Amino acid sequence: MPPLSEEIANWFKVRRALIGEWITRDPRSAGWVAAFAVVLVVFFGLLRLFSDHLHSAFGWAWTAWNPETNYEHGVIIPWITLFLFLHALPKLATVPVGRSKWGPWWIAGGVLLFLMAARTLQPRLALIALPALIFGLILYVWGRHVARVLLFPTMFLLFAVPLNFIEQATFRLQFIVTALSSALCNFIGIKIAPFGTTMRAVDNSFEFEIIGGCSGINSLMAITMLTAIFVHFTQDRVWKKLVLFALSAVFAIVGNVARITVIMAVARFFDPKFAGGTFHTISAFVVSFPFAFIAMYCASRIVNLKPSAVRAKLSEGLQPVAPEAKANPTSYDY
Repeated sequence: MPPLSEEIANWFKVRRALIGEWITRDPRSAGWVAAFAVVLVVFFGLLRLFSDHLHSAFGWAWTAWNPETNYEHGVIIPWITLFLFLHALPKLATVPVGRSKWGPWWIAGGVLLFLMAARTLQPRLALIALPALIFGLILYVWGRHVARVLLFPTMFLLFAVPLNFIEQATFRLQFIVTALSSALCNFIGIKIAPFGTTMRAVDNSFEFEIIGGCSGINSLMAITMLTAIFVHFTQDRVWKKLVLFALSAVFAIVGNVARITVIMAVARFFDPKFAGGTFHTISAFVVSFPFAFIAMYCASRIVNLKPSAVRAKLSEGLQPVAPEAKANPTSYDY
């Protein structure tokens, strides 16, 4: 088995060769893409329309991806999107190329959204316009079959739009996580007295406040993004993808309940300052995401159960015991 570095190098080599072959075979489409990239750089990267003409759309997004808005994961979304596009390149070689009449309509819709963003000084609308413009270009230049393959990588860019303004809508999620975490802590012997979104040890040895960033919009968006990637690579039916994606909030709750419970355990049995400091910082990666992924995987196994296999298992369990087995039970020597 080749080392990981060699596999990664081969992965990029294959895709670089595909891109070079495509440019040589279809220079007209490559020209369209190059011109479109220049337009995006000018209007989204250089034209300062927002924040009192201090930032372009991309510049505003860069400032909005920060811990204060609980959206610091936004900086990795363009890189994930690039990976998704590159990953889809080999599949594009097997689909027919054409041209769709819906392409100009998508482009017109994206232009309209950008004009509305400039008029209303709402950079979020400009960021929403970006995937619409890209998808419209794909439809116009390559057709619906190529657009279907690249639909998910294109729309994944929507996760880059900061939605921290809906944090109040996720406030109830904090109460759910607090109640479930407190119940689980008390069940395993860590006596906790919950009050609102505050979790206090019964012996007053520590107290933690479950803030919105930890168990609200931040975790919900991050787990939703993780779920979208998971279903894209693992599910073969649209309805399965929709069901699992709809369960994103449940996966976020599972991950956060596990995270907070472990933090309480560290505070109870080790050190409250460490639990609320260093461990709190890394707990999302070592506890929350793994448990959310486990819940995601279990849900995936459930939606992929075949009815015939379930019926076969149930029928095996309901088989009557043979009369001779009843008459001659197995005996054991003691």
